Amino acid sequence: MSDNIERTLFAAADKMRGAMDPGEYKHVALGLLFLRYVSAAFEVKRQELAAEELSDLEDPEEYAAENVFWVPEQARWDRLAANAKADDIGVQVDDAMREIEKTNPTLQDALPKVYGRANLDRTIITGLIELFTNLELTGTDSDFDLIGRIYEYFIGEFASSEGKRGGEFYTPQSIVSVMTEMMEPTSGRVYDPCCGTGGFFVQSEKFIEAHQGKVDDIAVYGQERNHTTFRLARMNLAIRGIFGDLRWNQEGTLTRDAFPDERFDFILANPPFNISDWNGEALREDQRWRFGTPPVGNANFAWMAHIHHHLSANGIGGVVMANGAMSSMQSGEGEIRQAMVEQDAVDCIVALPGQLFFGTQIPACLWFLAKDKSNGTAAGKTLRDRRGEVLFIDARKMGALIPGSRKQKQLSDEEIAKIAGTYHAWRGETPEYPYEDEPGFCASSTLEEIAKHNYVLTPGRYVGASAAEEDDEPFEEKFERLRGELEEQFAEGRRLEIEIRSVMDRLT
Repeated sequence: MSDNIERTLFAAADKMRGAMDPGEYKHVALGLLFLRYVSAAFEVKRQELAAEELSDLEDPEEYAAENVFWVPEQARWDRLAANAKADDIGVQVDDAMREIEKTNPTLQDALPKVYGRANLDRTIITGLIELFTNLELTGTDSDFDLIGRIYEYFIGEFASSEGKRGGEFYTPQSIVSVMTEMMEPTSGRVYDPCCGTGGFFVQSEKFIEAHQGKVDDIAVYGQERNHTTFRLARMNLAIRGIFGDLRWNQEGTLTRDAFPDERFDFILANPPFNISDWNGEALREDQRWRFGTPPVGNANFAWMAHIHHHLSANGIGGVVMANGAMSSMQSGEGEIRQAMVEQDAVDCIVALPGQLFFGTQIPACLWFLAKDKSNGTAAGKTLRDRRGEVLFIDARKMGALIPGSRKQKQLSDEEIAKIAGTYHAWRGETPEYPYEDEPGFCASSTLEEIAKHNYVLTPGRYVGASAAEEDDEPFEEKFERLRGELEEQFAEGRRLEIEIRSVMDRLT
């Protein structure tokens, strides 16, 4: 294997899929990678127990006590590898998945059972088993971290292959890193209301490990509407040994809140942008709409209100949001944004560069929402009183194309550190490095200044960007924004038509 083992493995695996759609192949490859992982972890623990000579090697509880999945004999990797070329290998893999689910309740209905299908080429399964068998694991923690990295890399690459459809459920690493570095989720309850493949949870664990914290100090909660993606999230977390309360919510988070009475210390979310079919009409009186009723034709502010509603007393929420949310005046969104600012719900706005997402060049922004800006702590440090202020960061000029890519950008570690460091300094966490406005990059603005801009929260208006820069909106971004506004107007028109017809029916 080369130094970049993730890339090498993915390239080799991708060659096997032939004409299979990446969306289908994703589950074939990731399911087998997961099986390879649980078998390897099981065998290592089995060897440790054998050395102790005090344990029953066939007692599942011995493994569960160490957060290791029990793997029945017929599901173990060495057995499948020995039968990799058998005509019924697909059926054997499906049976292995079922046996693992049966003996590990936390994995119930999480694993794919697609390998025995008649239309799935057996050579694909054989090739993947042989490929993953050659992945040498010696039982160290770094080996299992490697499996997690490979798994995460595969999810990202499949999202790239699927384009916008795949990227809808995958938040690029750069964005996840910015949010976790800014929010520092080191202890407490972490929640993602639209958790996708679980990237925020994985990155939170990585953040704690990198900063020498204790992974057990956080508890994760999440919900996801897409059942296939929900299963991927459960496998993704299991690869990392993360055991959280994830729930499949068929109706969607906004329609049926799976955690109505829970409050969380950290909320990280990348909700779908500009969704019009979110059941807004039926939810117009919902208690979550503290800042005003979100428009029926766009769920952006419904997501932000949901997130703010679920924050604990000193909680912080980070939301990836469409750029239009910073400036839209359609359907009462301007009034909602004004209420959020005046009630000190908005802590920081970050304008991101374009081309960070798979399948689209449209840039997005980050909103950081706070329950109480008057006090609190972060990573053990006391925060200053930030009421009446909002931090604006313009990172649009940051980022560079990923090597080998013509379309997708990523932020460097230094750029991520600069964005996060600016936020920490502004919150008063680093008195040795006091915060200062940096023209063209960051500015701390008062509510009075924001009111002069009619509560438009585009960072370029505050950090000193020229008017020409501010108005230089890329065509793709402008088209998407205008289309979103048009859809809002159509939805509002349909709602008014229904109301008018109802009134007319009562009069006749």
